[in-house]
Amino acid sequence: MTGSLIIIAAFMIIPLMVGVLSARQSQETSEDFFVQGRAMGSIAVFFTVAATWWSAFAFLGSNATFYTNGPVFLTALAWNLLFGFMYYWIGKRVWFLGKLFNYLTPSDLIGDFYNSEALRITVAAITLIFTVPYLQIQLTGGAYLIEVASGGLIPFWLAALLFYFIIIIYVWIGGIRAIAWTDVIYGALLFFGMLYAGYYISTQVGGPTALFSQLQQSSPDHLTMPGPNGTMGYPMWFSLFAITAIGAFMGPQIWLRMYSVKHGKLFNLMPFLLGLAAFAYVGSVLSGYSGVLLEPNVENPDQILPIMLMEYAPYLLASLIMAAGASAAMSTANSQIHAVSTVVTMDIYQRYIDRDASQARIVYIGRLSLVGFSLAAYIMALTVPGVLVTIGIAALAGTAQLIIPTIGAITWKTAHPTAALAGLWAGVACVLLMTFGPLSAPFGYHAGIWGLLLNAALFVGLSHVLHRRDTAVVERFTQARHDYDAEYHPERLPAYTPEITHSANQQ
Repeated sequence: MTGSLIIIAAFMIIPLMVGVLSARQSQETSEDFFVQGRAMGSIAVFFTVAATWWSAFAFLGSNATFYTNGPVFLTALAWNLLFGFMYYWIGKRVWFLGKLFNYLTPSDLIGDFYNSEALRITVAAITLIFTVPYLQIQLTGGAYLIEVASGGLIPFWLAALLFYFIIIIYVWIGGIRAIAWTDVIYGALLFFGMLYAGYYISTQVGGPTALFSQLQQSSPDHLTMPGPNGTMGYPMWFSLFAITAIGAFMGPQIWLRMYSVKHGKLFNLMPFLLGLAAFAYVGSVLSGYSGVLLEPNVENPDQILPIMLMEYAPYLLASLIMAAGASAAMSTANSQIHAVSTVVTMDIYQRYIDRDASQARIVYIGRLSLVGFSLAAYIMALTVPGVLVTIGIAALAGTAQLIIPTIGAITWKTAHPTAALAGLWAGVACVLLMTFGPLSAPFGYHAGIWGLLLNAALFVGLSHVLHRRDTAVVERFTQARHDYDAEYHPERLPAYTPEITHSANQQ
């Protein structure tokens, strides 16, 4: 027991030390606090993106899904590739525009391109409303793991309180720089924990080969879609593939990691590295399927991995692996709290309350926002029940709707603000009505997929019907895209040159 408490104490103390060290390099400016002065290097970029992308949803929810619904979660291997591709193709363009026009939030880019205050407010509202539930599941998962690892000495409410107390302190002190460097530690722990937990637990049934052989005999439905419950077929496989990757990628925490990158070339390796990291899900397969054989009647599937670790692994090893799982939760939670505070500070406070606020005042408001949203997530974790994957997918389906106007902003000069606004409202309404309201999502696809289809149809259709009049904004972004291609894709320039020349002649 003493050993496990030492592991938990180290898990709490290390990020505080990193925060203090990061503070020595910090400057009291909003750009430094929120995006590290746009100077984040390659190691920090990979680990903070990967650790932010992987969460309690990945560490606990993946095991639970294999345990209850069979192989549908194997789509995680594919959605990591999709996430990596989006980080390269969309993220590099977002980074370039952010550096060129000094953006800090999703609303900055989307609101600027579409030249619409209503759209700017809508984007900020979506990022806040749908990020808080996803933040809640990080707290729930991480606090539960700490509770179990301590043998119940640290109850759930206290574990959750400690969890957020630590995050608030080191993010308050060091901003995104502290988050990025703690994510290097958390990311390494997470990948080790997922893989080794799965391998070790599978040895309790004779190893991976024996595991699948026994599962084939006792529960073959767990090995094929639509799974033992008959509800997780190919439509849900595709839904998880699209919604999880797009929703997480459009979260404000990932936008900050796009804006923070030092060099555009750092985006090029991300698809490969994130795809390679996805092999950690092999551990989730082994853990979840071992649970079917070893603990077939667990009431709360999210608890299957901690239950098996405490039952079948040495106590210190179980505590270390659960600390790794708590790392998954903390590495996402710290980023989400920081990102939400950025949105509140820049999109609400500075824009609508105090446009002339000093840099020190802006950073201070950002820090206060950390405390406020941490408290909201803490209260939700204590009072709002739910399965991690269910809550997570619903939250991601909401933020996923932002992909439509974002692609329009970086690729399509005739994309219309009214079309973007109508598409977002319709997409979000569809998600809410099909998830929590009277409508049901047809054909087995998640509500988020139908929301995206409706969103895209309205966006494209209305943009073709309506005509933009703010030509100065359109030309500014057209020139920015030309500059991007001149630096990174000069082979594309002939397609742009006539347009730029024509615009210049008109002026």
